[in-house]
This record gives sequence, structure tokens and C-alpha cells, in this order.
Amino acid sequence: MRMTRSNPPTVAPPIGSYSHAVRVETPDAVWVYISGQIAHDADGNLVGSGDLPAQTEQVFRNLAGVLEANGASFDDVVKIQTFLTTMDGLQGSRDVRARYLPDEPPASTAVQVAALMVPEALIEVDVVAALRAHG
Repeated sequence: MRMTRSNPPTVAPPIGSYSHAVRVETPDAVWVYISGQIAHDADGNLVGSGDLPAQTEQVFRNLAGVLEANGASFDDVVKIQTFLTTMDGLQGSRDVRARYLPDEPPASTAVQVAALMVPEALIEVDVVAALRAHG
């Protein structure tokens, strides 16, 4: 088994001590664990202040960039977890999510929380992707 940690340049540097992605390669599969993404652009600026659908769009752009940096796409996502601080704009957020996820979406959890680590963030999403092993 081989583990590789990464912080692709398409997303803001981590706040604190963590990696945006951990790629685990085994003889049979490659697993990509992506840390929760919030609506920061690559420069670390929050996008869509007070606007859940706008923040959702940036979050999914971030996820797409980290997936791509690891040779994966949303078609490879097997689990998605969403943390929301508000339900205002939920349908718009769902519409954004639906544009990114395949017709047969992954297993999913959504939870409303009181707050996220960045107080202005309205949504945080983490995913797990599975790929066939190369070889």
C-alpha cells in the first residue's frame, strides 16, 4: 500500500495542519479521500458571501480540481458528505450539485450544523473516490 498526500494549486492552501487529499494505492484499487472543501477560491478568498448556491458552485469547483489532480472525476466518487449551516437556498445548492454528480449519484449524507470552521462558510463537502488500480 502506498499513500500520497497532496494540496493541488487549484485550491487554497490548507488552513492548519491537514492535506486536501490523501491517495491510497493498493494492488486492487486506488482510493482518494478529499478533505472538506469550503467556498475559498485558489487565493483563499471566500466566494459567494451569504449565497448558498454560489458557495456550492465554488465548493464543487474545488472538489473537481482535487479529483482531477488525483486522476479522478465525480464519476469515481462513492461517498459524499455535505455540511450546511443554513437551508436557505437549498434547492439552488441541490441544482448545482446535480450538475456535477453522475446520473447514478454516490452514497450521500447531508447534515445541518450550527457553524463551520470559517464562520462565513455556509457549506462544506468532502468526498471519497475509488479508481481501478493501474497495472
